[in-house]
Amino acid sequence: MDLSKVTTSFTHLYFSLWRYRPLVLQMAKREIAGRYRGSFLGLLWSFVNPVLMLAVYTFVFSIVFQARWRNDGGDRFEFALVLFAGLIVFNLFSECVTRAPGLILANANYVKKVIFPLEILPWVSLCSALFHAAVNLAVLMIFLVVVGNGVPATVLLLPLVILPLFLLIMGVSWLLASIGVFIRDVGQFVGMLMTVLMFMSPIFYPVSALPESVRGWLFLNPLTFIIEQARDVAIWGKLPDWEGLALYTLLATGVAWAGLVWFQKTRKGFADVL
Repeated sequence: MDLSKVTTSFTHLYFSLWRYRPLVLQMAKREIAGRYRGSFLGLLWSFVNPVLMLAVYTFVFSIVFQARWRNDGGDRFEFALVLFAGLIVFNLFSECVTRAPGLILANANYVKKVIFPLEILPWVSLCSALFHAAVNLAVLMIFLVVVGNGVPATVLLLPLVILPLFLLIMGVSWLLASIGVFIRDVGQFVGMLMTVLMFMSPIFYPVSALPESVRGWLFLNPLTFIIEQARDVAIWGKLPDWEGLALYTLLATGVAWAGLVWFQKTRKGFADVL
């Protein structure tokens, strides 16, 4: 193995975004604006939608079903808030990964432009999804204040908790974006997989609801740990599991590097297929 090529690819993982950041931001802004172009409320829909959904969750789970997240009861609005926090993390991952197989296909005009860095397309998708996740988080913080729970100071640590997930998203996105060029059915498979992953993540139920014999298996789901940590810092005011985050970051970095290497090695064949 050529170590110089490995080092170059590994370094490129971190510096590709920095090098092309103006282009990434410009394309992300255009994508966000394009999503709401022509609508009456425009960009305001990005705020209205999460407010409406959180209101629905609160009514259905907290008032109709009177669901409680913890065995000791807890606040009556807690279930809806915890559910919404889990969905923020899941939707961030799902939006990027679901779109990944079609990224190159949707931007085929860039493939034959030698100077265009195709590897930034997943970054653009991530920035767009991150904008909506940030709006959803703002709505969650507002509701925490409204229901009287308050916003814990540990929420400032949320970027550190989510950062490893960015690396995982990028690695998976680069891999799927490449495979999606050659195997068009992968997009359908990923859509079904995301549905399975949603119900196999502790979004609608706590990990403690499962028998102890199977709880460990749930953490094989790459979203479980991040969802749990995000709730700890954003809702319950707990410090993150630093050792767990360090291990997750190491593994996610490996996935990101492998995904980028695969993408760079296969991109030469994109033009032939498209």
